[in-house]
Amino acid sequence: MNVISTSIPDVLIFEPIVFGDERGYFFESFRQDVFEQHVGQVNFVQDNQSKSKYGVLRGLHFQKPPFTQSKLVRVLDGCVIDVAVDIRKGSPWFGQYVAVKLDSVKNNMLWVPQGFAHGFVVLSEDAVFAYKCDNYYAPDYDAGIRWNDPELAIDWTIPVADVQVSQKDATQPLLDEAYLFSYESFKKEAVYPQR
Repeated sequence: MNVISTSIPDVLIFEPIVFGDERGYFFESFRQDVFEQHVGQVNFVQDNQSKSKYGVLRGLHFQKPPFTQSKLVRVLDGCVIDVAVDIRKGSPWFGQYVAVKLDSVKNNMLWVPQGFAHGFVVLSEDAVFAYKCDNYYAPDYDAGIRWNDPELAIDWTIPVADVQVSQKDATQPLLDEAYLFSYESFKKEAVYPQR
């Protein structure tokens, strides 16, 4: 498993080593020991999966305390641009984002820690998206930021006219109106202790 740093140190790309031949392929999609070596202790409790068509944009989502969630996300079929936005007030990377192309060829994954808003847009005809979460879905603590907030200026890589969002996502607050996390409470060392 290759672990790749991003412009925000707490956000990581996990890229499995794929062994393939004329019969097909094999790879380890997750290893707790490798994961903990690079992130720290995480206890995943829920797996989610969705299917979306080209242009569907889901995000930017997060959950407020005490139901904050980390996510390890991947694409089982198709291709997306996946985005993690640092919304930890006081962070050196506050308001910055990481955007990564995830697809079912590389089988790469993005680690989105607590304290980040998350979203993705589908580039392929369809995409099956899956993610592991370290906390349960809690609808009363569900929150978000508008996908096209000009302060964030996220490059979703497709024409705006092609973007399809839910009514809920179209009316999320802008960053300067949204719930924000404290960097001190949600920096890596505070949330993911090393063994």
